[in-house]
Amino acid sequence: MELPTPQDLRERRTSLDLTQSALAEMAGVSQPLIARIEGGDVDPRLSTLRRIVSALDEAEGGVVRAEDLMNETLVSVAPDDSVADAERRMEEAAFSQLPVLQNGLPVGSISFSDIRRAGENVGQKAVAEIMSEQFPTVSREDSVDKISNLLDYYKAVIVTDGGEAVGIITEADIAAELS
Repeated sequence: MELPTPQDLRERRTSLDLTQSALAEMAGVSQPLIARIEGGDVDPRLSTLRRIVSALDEAEGGVVRAEDLMNETLVSVAPDDSVADAERRMEEAAFSQLPVLQNGLPVGSISFSDIRRAGENVGQKAVAEIMSEQFPTVSREDSVDKISNLLDYYKAVIVTDGGEAVGIITEADIAAELS
């Protein structure tokens, strides 16, 4: 995964005939910050970099939406599945957490951290007994900005259509979009 360099950002901005001030306004940051980032004087936070890249995408007419980022293959467990089964699915998929879905609707989440906190001999317990709150949900049309803000606080975001889970987005998906 490669993030855009200061030179990449400067080149994109100038190719769009945007001033630093215009980009700063679009991204909700200050013009001096844009200048310092482009000059390589400061390494921006990932959330700031996301806002700048999103502003550049929007200026190009390519607003990134949830449906552009989501993984449609949604590995999940049900509340009545065993914790051992959830752990096995996480290991097989190489994920550290999974959404818990009941009839396609998000009802919770489970992670390796939840399993560790539950103690020993929890393998036969139902996922519902140790699961955490559900991941936040967004619609297919929601912007990358909204999703990025949610990912500052949650491990994943579930994309829903008519209330039913149709995809999942993690920080890795956002980072891949930035490269």
